[in-house]
Amino acid sequence: MFRQPIVASLLAFLPLAVMADDSNPLELDTIIVTATRTEISVGDAIVPVTVITRAQIEQSLASDVSEILRFEAGLDLGRNGGPGQSTSIFMRGTESNHTLVLVDGVRINPGTIGGAALQNIAPEVIERIEIVKGPRSALYGSDAIGGVINIITRRPVGNTTDARVGMGSYATRSGFFSSGQQLAKGELSASVNWQQTDGFSPLASSDIDRGYQNLSVNLSGTHKFGSSTVALRHWQAAGTMEYLDFFEAPVDQDYHNASTALEISAPVGMRGQSKLITSYVVDDIRQNQSQDFVESERVTLDWQHSLNLTDHVLVGGIYVVREKASTLSFGSGFAENTNVNAVFLEDQWVREKNRLLVATRLTDHDSFGNELTWNAEFAHRFNDAWKVTSGIGHAFRAPDATDRFGFGGNPDLKPEVADEIQLGLHYQPTDKHSFELALYRNDIKELIDFDWADFSLHNINEANIRGAQLTYEFSGAGYSLRADVVKQRAENGADGSRLLRRADKSLSLKLLKNIGQHSIGISMLANGDREDYGGVQLPGYALTNLTGQFRVAQRWTINTRIQNILNVNYQTAAGFNMEARSLYVDVGYRWD
Repeated sequence: MFRQPIVASLLAFLPLAVMADDSNPLELDTIIVTATRTEISVGDAIVPVTVITRAQIEQSLASDVSEILRFEAGLDLGRNGGPGQSTSIFMRGTESNHTLVLVDGVRINPGTIGGAALQNIAPEVIERIEIVKGPRSALYGSDAIGGVINIITRRPVGNTTDARVGMGSYATRSGFFSSGQQLAKGELSASVNWQQTDGFSPLASSDIDRGYQNLSVNLSGTHKFGSSTVALRHWQAAGTMEYLDFFEAPVDQDYHNASTALEISAPVGMRGQSKLITSYVVDDIRQNQSQDFVESERVTLDWQHSLNLTDHVLVGGIYVVREKASTLSFGSGFAENTNVNAVFLEDQWVREKNRLLVATRLTDHDSFGNELTWNAEFAHRFNDAWKVTSGIGHAFRAPDATDRFGFGGNPDLKPEVADEIQLGLHYQPTDKHSFELALYRNDIKELIDFDWADFSLHNINEANIRGAQLTYEFSGAGYSLRADVVKQRAENGADGSRLLRRADKSLSLKLLKNIGQHSIGISMLANGDREDYGGVQLPGYALTNLTGQFRVAQRWTINTRIQNILNVNYQTAAGFNMEARSLYVDVGYRWD
């Protein structure tokens, strides 16, 4: 159950925003790319899309991306302890490996097992985050059953330089430096972020603290050749994560996550635009107390061509992947190559008050053959205030290399497949207020699970997910407010039991008040109870963070965050501690 004091506090803030006067309208003209693979206004997206801006990221003073995402409605977080510990995101009740994570449009989900290493992505190197809820395999291929999270890295505009230093609880220290240079035919930018913490004990049954180190680098450069643009981008995170093993012994591992991409874009004729992205992605973990390791390397060629007609935007492309995954665990392992080839086609049709998106993708995967995925979405605007949306989609997740060749692996596994239906109703009576109701139903079949009959993996499970999300947003008179209520049921299709680590209900609120050049924010999250492995029942909890951003001079700012201000004792994964009340402060200087 939700804790009454938190809900009372949450409700107490609502009148402040609702009674406020005019000022800043809702930013529906924000440009996004993830929903359609082309640039559109967020207000024109048919499926639910959330954009987390650079200003919101700075205000949060979060230690990693997952600490930002946890306050987004429809995303459940499961974390095995503190900073750097393994973190899972369950989007709209789907599995933790059913969310596709991109960095600048490039897939970073590893080819070995599990989801992307969100715990290693430093918020300081991020410009914005685009979250698309609902199936997107027709545009992006495997894993996009629950949705897509696209992390856009920072590219300082003009000749600017930023530097920050920070400190906080658990002997946390951090430093950040970023610089951009505008050139005659392009730009260069670089940023470096360092973080180190002594941490706390990840296990509730132990008092041994475990720390975390992260050094993140983000580089980008663009150059124009006539009407064409060439861009080179590189992001990487490397460091050490300390944890406790099965026997509660202190151990640690080194990690290295990196994405390098070369993008070439050029107009073709009067109406066409062609873009080619060649990328190389690495996900590498090395144990320091043994020879064990997990590594995946992926080379991808992603080409798309867009054609703008009178009422249509046609997008077609080719996607080619060559991936190598290898592991060594307790003396045994594998090294396997995976080849994926795909073609996709999308049509966006706009006429008067109607919008239609139809997309399809044919994927040829060398482990199971072909998979056809698709999306069909429609929106109708009755007037300036009311809009209705609908969508259906078929998505899939290909079995990864560990599913096929790891312990209990089965090379004959088929892909997990999902069919989702979603409906939406949008109401914006003024430029200050908006309401949105989203209903969704997702049926997932051929889920991969361990079969104790022969000690191997098989496609033996299915899941049924039903949910609703109600959102209210306000912006004006120096206030911005977003409140979300989610009610969903994610259950095993065979016996009706609840899926693990997913709450049936949640309530989130984010309120920001600007006071001159300063701002104060509060983020609240209340989650219902959940079930975990071994029949453990995790009670509901309510988390409250308080943040402040203060401009003490023209170029100086101070950011503060009080995490878990009410010092709530809670767990998102059974037996693993979460952060108690803690304080973080950083000081920044900007010059241009």
